[in-house]
Amino acid sequence: MDFAEASEPPRMVDRTPATSGMPPVEAAFAPPEGQTWSRVDSAFTWYRKLLAALVAVPVAVLGGTALGIWQGWPWGAVCALAALAAGATAWFGAARIRDSWGYAEGRSDFLIVSGIVVRQLVVVPYGRMQVVDVTSNLLEQTLGIATVRVRTAATTADARIPGLSLEDATALRDRLAARSETFSTGL
Repeated sequence: MDFAEASEPPRMVDRTPATSGMPPVEAAFAPPEGQTWSRVDSAFTWYRKLLAALVAVPVAVLGGTALGIWQGWPWGAVCALAALAAGATAWFGAARIRDSWGYAEGRSDFLIVSGIVVRQLVVVPYGRMQVVDVTSNLLEQTLGIATVRVRTAATTADARIPGLSLEDATALRDRLAARSETFSTGL
């Protein structure tokens, strides 16, 4: 191989025919060809709203009171208003957060997309899955939703899908466990 051949840049091959008309950011987070993202349950919106209220109100009351006693009431009021503003932002952004979550079951991989400001696409090969579990805290149980978590050998490669209905969560767990077994590593 001579120097001229070695210095040529590699040729890029377009392997995304289904996403060619999309903006680059949308194409980067698109589901596998021929599929759409499965979305989480609408009860996840209420879960996020209730969590926002359960955090913001006590922080506003307790933090505002403590800071008001320690530094003076103007600072206490600022703390309370800031906590309430953060809670209101989380309250009104809950539906948008719910809409950002999605998952797809590809031929050989399980894909999860999430995020608004920082978008993330996690691809987990079925053969790398070691544990698939379903968890539901007290608030999630009250709303009838659960979180499916997929664990792999790599500690940083764990993936989760919050806000699935209990029926969807158990069905997804069973499908992922079966696919993991067919890809020969098993759970």
